[in-house]
Amino acid sequence: MKWNILEYQTIRGERPVAEFIKKQQPQAIAKIIHLIDLLEVFGNLLTMSHAKKLDSNLYELRVRGKEEIRILYGFKGKDIYLLSGFKKQKQKTPQKEIDTARQRLTSLT
Repeated sequence: MKWNILEYQTIRGERPVAEFIKKQQPQAIAKIIHLIDLLEVFGNLLTMSHAKKLDSNLYELRVRGKEEIRILYGFKGKDIYLLSGFKKQKQKTPQKEIDTARQRLTSLT
């Protein structure tokens, strides 16, 4: 079974995850695309070291490399929404990023 990968889009048509990905180095973009492809195939079965559950319906795609990059995503039925992306600076995922992703996921209902 293949999952649908969708991107969160603001009311004004902005796509924050796409804009974030475009700003990354080519090698990091390739890793991000590869992980999104894995997510499309494995969905909720994708686990560490590629993905990590943050709370009941919020997960992070873990892009390892020179810079630690995270793409936060959530599930709505058979759809996976890419909600936000950031470069990880500290050990813990910033609460602000989690709150933003949770708010965006909630706004989809």
